Amino acid sequence: MITLPGLSRSARLLIRALFVGLLTTAFLAPFYLMLRNALMDSQSLTSPEWTWWPSTMHFENFTALFSDPTVSMGRALGNSLLIAAVTAPVSTLLASAAGYALARIPVPGRGVVLALIVATLMIPGSVTFVPTFVVVGSMGGVNTLWGIIVPGLFNPFAVLLFRNFYLQFPSEIEEAGRLDGLGWLGLYRRVALPSSGAMLASLGALSFIDSWNSFLWPLVIGQDPSAWTAQIALSTFLTSQTINLPGLFAGAVVTITPLVVMFLVAQRYIVEGIATSGLKG
Repeated sequence: MITLPGLSRSARLLIRALFVGLLTTAFLAPFYLMLRNALMDSQSLTSPEWTWWPSTMHFENFTALFSDPTVSMGRALGNSLLIAAVTAPVSTLLASAAGYALARIPVPGRGVVLALIVATLMIPGSVTFVPTFVVVGSMGGVNTLWGIIVPGLFNPFAVLLFRNFYLQFPSEIEEAGRLDGLGWLGLYRRVALPSSGAMLASLGALSFIDSWNSFLWPLVIGQDPSAWTAQIALSTFLTSQTINLPGLFAGAVVTITPLVVMFLVAQRYIVEGIATSGLKG
């Protein structure tokens, strides 16, 4: 919270409002530019004269985006939606189960497993990229959606967050469940998992956004246009030979809309989930 000693209450409120307004403007400026450029033609986009809003709005840029015979944007959006819709819940549930096991189940070697998970966070993705491609390719995963999905189902960072969350989970509640005859799996399914709704929602939303924005791995695996994601289809509007600026900005508006909706819906859960993860600043 901003403190401004020596000023009246109304002056402090005015300064805070101006500060928040500047931050809001800086945050919304890229969205404004994106929408503005998406409604302009190529000549207006490349003109040296600045215009705040196009005098003639070219909504046909959006219809051309989906009618382009060389790029199936509709199919690419469907692929991205399917990949993100599968990756987000599955990876989040796997991380939740792994985090609970590391936090609660006293098995030999639990510390070693935790150390290995932490070690994976220290390995750059470029080191494991080629071996992962070789494994997925040998299993026939090239040009398939499952080849894009499966390597992203394990999220070590989410595992650590869930472990920290379950370490703070009241053990008395689990003791009550154990008196009712529940084992570890039953305690997880009926007690721990239902109590971690905020963590599930926040990490699920972040996983959805990360999966939707993924570019390099889908580009390498989805070599056939039938397996392209929205990000790959969008990149075809900007090549070394041609630049379709109206189509590029129209595609950017379309592809970013699901993420904006996701963030607006899940922002409260994202903040709550991180706040209850047990991480200290």
